[in-house]
Amino acid sequence: MDRFYIPRRFIFVFGTFFISLFMYIDRACISAAKEPITGDLGLTDNQMGWVLSAFALGYALFQVPGGLMSDRFGPRKVLAGIITLWSLFTALTGMVKSYSGMLIVRFLFGGGEAGAFPGISRAVYSWIPMKERGIVQGINFSGSRIGAAVAMPLVAGMITALGWRTSFIILGIAGIVFAFLWYALFRNKPEEIKIISKREREIILSGRQQDEKIKPPPLTAGKLFGSVNMWLAMLQYFGSNFTFFFALTWLLPHLRETYDLELMQAGIYASAPFVAGALGNWISGIIVDAIYRQGRWKLSRKVPAVMGFVLMITGLIGSLYMDTAFSSVAFLSIAIFGADMTLSPSWSFCIDIGKENSGSVSGTMNMAGNIGSFVTALAFPYLLSWTGNVDAFFYVAALLGVFSIFAWLRMDPKKSLT
Repeated sequence: MDRFYIPRRFIFVFGTFFISLFMYIDRACISAAKEPITGDLGLTDNQMGWVLSAFALGYALFQVPGGLMSDRFGPRKVLAGIITLWSLFTALTGMVKSYSGMLIVRFLFGGGEAGAFPGISRAVYSWIPMKERGIVQGINFSGSRIGAAVAMPLVAGMITALGWRTSFIILGIAGIVFAFLWYALFRNKPEEIKIISKREREIILSGRQQDEKIKPPPLTAGKLFGSVNMWLAMLQYFGSNFTFFFALTWLLPHLRETYDLELMQAGIYASAPFVAGALGNWISGIIVDAIYRQGRWKLSRKVPAVMGFVLMITGLIGSLYMDTAFSSVAFLSIAIFGADMTLSPSWSFCIDIGKENSGSVSGTMNMAGNIGSFVTALAFPYLLSWTGNVDAFFYVAALLGVFSIFAWLRMDPKKSLT
């Protein structure tokens, strides 16, 4: 019978992958719907920038509370509630009639979705041994990139067939159904599941960096924000998100307007960087675990992250010298591949230094990253209107990548906050 046994932690990763996938389908659909939304509501590009940034601001501000809730109440209940909330606001987006209403709903959408990845990180701490965390984080974040890649052409097709309002409502209902499935099937710890092999339980408990006999001291704000490690993690994640959020929000409309593409054609082009990002997550996760198994804990986090930022900078600058949609997207795919190579080491690093407080620590890092997203959503349209081209935006993104490399050279996963 054992030969038919599927490890429960693999089933857990399958579930977190789909949380990530659904999250980014719902998040990316606003980009595909940019033209009909601005047409129906009479918005300018700068106003649409504020709509996109409202999400990023809500998402950033509620990261730490979301992480704290998963640390305290467990990711089963918290993630089910988060999925329900973001799905509700996805549906409500389709019912908005005004600019102010759109700002409010998208801010609440961001706040509702905020604790998802910190909650997943807290679950990873309980379910996944250290030697497997790199690839697990890569799989989880590849779900978000596949979701975004699917969303661009899928939602473009839905909008063409059904209209943008109906499309958002359908996506919201699908998410609520998934929230019920997550709550029914997931448990906070392997200790809470009876149908698990003795061998798998031992593998998880012996390798997850956790001692049940020792109660860790509480993580205070002083410890959190007094840590150089924490500030460096926040800085480099700001740089990574600044580039990625452009692909999630402004890339499709940028391609459509620059190269005079149809909506569906632009959606297909805009999906390519997310496919590259999924590959970046997988490859980075494999590198993280391979180096860690050699006994090089620090290098297992630093090497893939630095490689990723070098590729991100190369892709951003290279895209400026391309004169076709295909060649521009090819270099931007390199940039997103590189940016996403930094995710597995970043979130593994947060679990390393956060341990039982992984939700709070990863939420703090993600808060900083999404302040970067907030800035991106506004920086792109405003820099474009001030300078008349996109060059300034890409140079700023590349410079942030350089700062992020220097941050990683000083980060140390062995310096735990607890």
